[in-house]
Amino acid sequence: MKRLALTLFACLALPMEAACAEPINLDIATPPVIIVRHALTQRQSRLVRFYEAGVIGLGSDGMLRIHDNSRLSLVQRQISEKLIDHENNDRKSLIFAIADSHEGKQARQDEVRAGLLKRWQEQFKSGWWIQDAQGNWIRKP
Repeated sequence: MKRLALTLFACLALPMEAACAEPINLDIATPPVIIVRHALTQRQSRLVRFYEAGVIGLGSDGMLRIHDNSRLSLVQRQISEKLIDHENNDRKSLIFAIADSHEGKQARQDEVRAGLLKRWQEQFKSGWWIQDAQGNWIRKP
C-alpha cells in the first residue's frame, strides 16, 4: 500500500506534460511527414555514391557533413554541398513535422531528433563514415 501511495504521489508531482506524454511515433504518416519523407527517399540514390566514396558522412547531430572532398572536382564538390544542404533542410523539416504532430510540439523536438539519429545510424551501411559524439570520424563496422 505504501509503494502504491508513493508511486501515485510521484506521478502527481511530475509536470502534467511529462506524465501524460505519449511515446513519439517516428513513423507517423501526417501529410507534411509524408511529403518530406518522399523528398528524402528521392535524394537517397544520389547521396549513396558520395557515402561510398567517403565524401559525405553522418554527423553526430544527425545532419550530413563533408568528410573528405579532397578527391572531388569543383563541380562534384558543388553537387555534394548542394545535396547536403537540401538533405539537411529536409531532415530538419522532418524533425519539426514529427514533433508538430505530437502533443508538446517544440518540447519534443529533441526526443524526435534523438530517435531519428539512432535510426539513421542504424540505416548507415558498413564502411560509411559516422561522426561520434567527440567529433571524430569512424567507419561504420
